Amino acid sequence: MAEQSKAESTEQPGKRPILPFLKLEPTPHLVGSKCGKCGAVYLDLKRMACSKCGATNQFTQIPLSNKGNVWVFSVIHQSFPGIKTPYVTAIVDLPEGVSVKSNLVDIDPEELQKNPQQAFGMPVEMVANVVSKDRQGNEVVAFQYRPSKN
Repeated sequence: MAEQSKAESTEQPGKRPILPFLKLEPTPHLVGSKCGKCGAVYLDLKRMACSKCGATNQFTQIPLSNKGNVWVFSVIHQSFPGIKTPYVTAIVDLPEGVSVKSNLVDIDPEELQKNPQQAFGMPVEMVANVVSKDRQGNEVVAFQYRPSKN
């Protein structure tokens, strides 16, 4: 037992994704499950049945686009202690037909509240940022979206 903890303590901490559908290699991206029968795509890696056609166990993992469009957003003014407010949370529609909830970064929440129409349909791109460290010293990486530069 002592040998195991000694070996663990000499290992270099790494990075780990905050959710299983966020992959960090080769570059950060989201993955989904695609139904082999009807082509429906889900942001779920353990799906057993397709809710569109009813097919079972016919899913393959596919990479999802890192670009999308804001469907709806909310400016959050109150949160848990230690979380800086205000911040913007949004539902982002991806081209594969999947919607994902995430925070928007590199955008002024106060400006967005003054002119909310600028956000609806806004093109965004995914970024992956270290948000915390776990008990083993690994950096925890989350995905967020920022306005597209294109």
